[in-house]
Amino acid sequence: KWGTSFPGAHGLTLFSEGGEERLFITDHYRHQVYKTTLDGEILLTLDWPEQSGKYQNAGQYKPTHVAVSPDGSFYVSDGYGQNFVMHYDPQGALIKTFGGGGNAPGALHCAHGVHVDLRDPAHPVLLITSRSQNAIKRFTLAGDHLDTIALPGAMPCFMVPYGEHLIVPHLKA
Repeated sequence: KWGTSFPGAHGLTLFSEGGEERLFITDHYRHQVYKTTLDGEILLTLDWPEQSGKYQNAGQYKPTHVAVSPDGSFYVSDGYGQNFVMHYDPQGALIKTFGGGGNAPGALHCAHGVHVDLRDPAHPVLLITSRSQNAIKRFTLAGDHLDTIALPGAMPCFMVPYGEHLIVPHLKA
């Protein structure tokens, strides 16, 4: 048992790195993301992405989920903050920030979950839930908006691969 130091632990992503299982933990109360071993050793701590220029302070950043790409880079969704998605290299250096609120096709509203969809290996895509818009938005791995999958009446949380399908848990009161 470990992890009691994460009061806002929200997203938990299990992935393989160099043959070892690792975890990404998002903590929206501490405004941080952690990469850990399965035993709880913290390998990397990512603070709010000040260098992105999209945030005035740490309080605006409330990360909710992480998705890992086959090349080891990873995406962090800021679902309870400013709705940006940060793309980091495997060492945790910021590559790009995209999304955010607004009315553009690639804008996100409650960018809660993120998933690298490898069902078509020749054309991988990044799926991002936009809960308040009742949609999942598809992006290239470079962060360019492709299209939107409307889910009327649903508030998709994230995506879980299941064979050739994706399971999409959602909440709607």
